[in-house]
Amino acid sequence: MQKIPKNVYVYILRCSDDSLYTGWTTNLERRLSEHNAGRGGRYTRMHRPVDMVFAEEHPTRSAAMQREAAIKRWKRSRKLALIESHQKNLY
Repeated sequence: MQKIPKNVYVYILRCSDDSLYTGWTTNLERRLSEHNAGRGGRYTRMHRPVDMVFAEEHPTRSAAMQREAAIKRWKRSRKLALIESHQKNLY
């Protein structure tokens, strides 16, 4: 029996203090709810509420984790440029 692949996403949250948090998940809505309920990452527990400002889909968990690690190494200005370009493409 072949395993059905799940959608995997990398996301960026804007926290209440305007900081940015990057993570990955298979369910964006559930993960955002977890972060806002204090069941997300340790960092976001102290910086609630959070808003999701960026998300992109990846074919595998491995690809998403690699992209997450890359984004986490970026400077804030590069993350903001990614968020802005993503939001422009939505409209």
